[in-house]
Amino acid sequence: MGTELKRTPLFEEYAKYGGKTIDFGGWELPVQFSSIKEEHDAVRHRAGLFDVSHMGEIFVTGSDSLQYLQKLLTNDISKIAIGGAQYNAMCYENGGVVDDLLVYYLKENHYLLCVNAANIEKDFEWMKTHIEGDVTVTNKSNEFAQIALQGPLSEEVLQTLTEFNLSQLKYFRFEQDVPVAGQSVLVSRTGYTGEDGFEIYGEPSAIIVIWTKILEAGKEKGVVPAGLGARDTLRFEACLPLYGQELSKDISPLEAGIGFAVKLQKESDFIGKAALISQKESGLPRQLVGVEMVDKGIPRHGYKVYKDGVEIGEITTGTQSPLTKRNIGLALIDSKFKELGTEVEVEIRNKKIKALTVATPFYKRSK
Repeated sequence: MGTELKRTPLFEEYAKYGGKTIDFGGWELPVQFSSIKEEHDAVRHRAGLFDVSHMGEIFVTGSDSLQYLQKLLTNDISKIAIGGAQYNAMCYENGGVVDDLLVYYLKENHYLLCVNAANIEKDFEWMKTHIEGDVTVTNKSNEFAQIALQGPLSEEVLQTLTEFNLSQLKYFRFEQDVPVAGQSVLVSRTGYTGEDGFEIYGEPSAIIVIWTKILEAGKEKGVVPAGLGARDTLRFEACLPLYGQELSKDISPLEAGIGFAVKLQKESDFIGKAALISQKESGLPRQLVGVEMVDKGIPRHGYKVYKDGVEIGEITTGTQSPLTKRNIGLALIDSKFKELGTEVEVEIRNKKIKALTVATPFYKRSK
């Protein structure tokens, strides 16, 4: 008998919209509702609604919270204002990544960390192990549900359900206790698709109501429920890393191209800082680059990359872009070959197929 898959509070809703579920890191989640291509297209041109309740919510409180998070995370936590969110990496001593996450500054000495679903237990244990001073770390992942409305029509559709003026909520800012469809929730202008949009956190019963109301309010405008398949192709086109592929215990945030979230100059001596400084000073041995197939073939996760017959790295994520139809991938390769336009080969079904290194991100929204 396999272990039973976990389900989010929205599980019962999937079938109403034709959701096809898969095992995703121990969760039974929808891979698609209509089709990955249709849902991807909806998010790029209209809006799509995702159930992301599997993500983890870990709270950090206490008078030493700031110092504790400064020690634990790579970004500069002191730069977040109350009502602000910040992208971060949590590293091991060797510079490898425990997880990548968002930090929300709720009120003085009170932070919410949104972590990856498959890493909740591991992150929580790691965080507890490193507590110093007056700090309490609480895993409240089971008490929350979370949905993400993403795409250019997100604000217009969500605004029909709330008196709160969403246009005043800037990117990476959030508001607590926002009344949406008669429910009180946290609304954050963040996302994982490369589009404008909102992530909404609340009690499961509240989120179920809002899920239904958003789909009703957006129906005429072509807003659709969207699954993990589109979430992955969207984040990939925008070159947003996925833990376990672009980031891992063996891949540093610098190698993965998220150096903007690593503040080596901050005073606090965060875990992994020495290793990352040394990596930066001696030059990164590997770097994440974009590759595009010249010959026929689609690069997939784990496929090896070669230069002149010598293995130089591997594909971390790859697919045919639903937007541009290009066969593209992200590859972690020897830095010597990162220059744009370098000819490389990707091994697909035992054949080495020609590809070129290309610019990233593959997609950037026009403001």
